[in-house]
Amino acid sequence: MRIIEPSELIINPNGSIFHLHLRPQDVADTILLVGDPGRVDTVASFFSKVEFSVTNREFKTVTGFFNDKRISVVSTGIGTDNIDIVVNELDALVNIDLQTRQEKPEKRQLTLVRLGTSGALQADIDVDSFVLTGTAIGFDGLLNFYKGRNQVSDLVMEEAFIKHTNWNTLCAKPYFVHSHPDLVDMFKDMARIGITISAPGFYGPQGRVLRLPLADSSLNHSIETFDFSGQKITNFEMESSAINGLSLLLGHKSVTMCAIIANRVNKTASSDYKPHIKRLIEQTLIRLTR
Repeated sequence: MRIIEPSELIINPNGSIFHLHLRPQDVADTILLVGDPGRVDTVASFFSKVEFSVTNREFKTVTGFFNDKRISVVSTGIGTDNIDIVVNELDALVNIDLQTRQEKPEKRQLTLVRLGTSGALQADIDVDSFVLTGTAIGFDGLLNFYKGRNQVSDLVMEEAFIKHTNWNTLCAKPYFVHSHPDLVDMFKDMARIGITISAPGFYGPQGRVLRLPLADSSLNHSIETFDFSGQKITNFEMESSAINGLSLLLGHKSVTMCAIIANRVNKTASSDYKPHIKRLIEQTLIRLTR
């Protein structure tokens, strides 16, 4: 069996994994992912008991109990590059023996639920409502670096989108990855189900103009008008495509739900989105533990 070299899997002196500073026993099978380290404390405030906490850089983890179920919450920071670190290291914690540096013969499946904020791309999506990502579109190109990319991607939807937008070949080829159907079914009555774009930036990649003009000023209009068998693109954010893609490749379950804090079509924004995030967190914890 292949031994993973120290340069490929870095272990800290205390036996924890390099970036997350977690040991295998520190993480639960059900994990909430949030971008903001400060939001970890918001999630943990609902726990009846906190078992473990650690912070390194933007990665903060708290493991505790809600309704007698062990749950971890991990902050990822912003972007799919950070998701590459978080999902790979979480998988390594449960599916690689860190002492022998070998893959475990029997795999452990994680449930990863991202809770975040997002901007709506359809006029009929209300600010402060929730959107569930049924399918994530990766503008970031991350999954293109991994073998099996085409096997977990919806290539028919991908082709239709590239044709509809007259996709700029200088940009990374977009990939389309579905959320796990079990999790979509669990949360489907909490939120509108839609197609979510994960952009590799907040400004130009999401069509915002400050001082730099866009390479394709019509792209957001093409995104808003894309229709695939009655499904429309509902929102922009920056992480869900990598979570879905890596989870599918590694055998984990994943889904993303976001509170809509702005509507890009109507040019409106939430006056105070934090209470709605707390409501999203509480409802999610209840669903995961009932």
